[in-house]
Amino acid sequence: MKLHAGGIDLGKTVFHLVRLDSAGREVIRKKCSRKQLLACTANLEVELIGMKSCTGSHFLDRASREQGLEVRLMPAQ
Repeated sequence: MKLHAGGIDLGKTVFHLVRLDSAGREVIRKKCSRKQLLACTANLEVELIGMKSCTGSHFLDRASREQGLEVRLMPAQ
């Protein structure tokens, strides 16, 4: 299933993945650990992933781009 967008809520040990369809409705919500995160994002078929910009997000940005995903970092406000 091709989804429109996704978001990752970054935490210290637990991350929340949210995927949205083209209408902006939440389709999938998943909680995973730091070790499981890259395995969870490996098979994502989304056009865009958004995440809050912080020190850990830059590593995840590079790793996600290597998996072929488009990532946008947003300033935490």
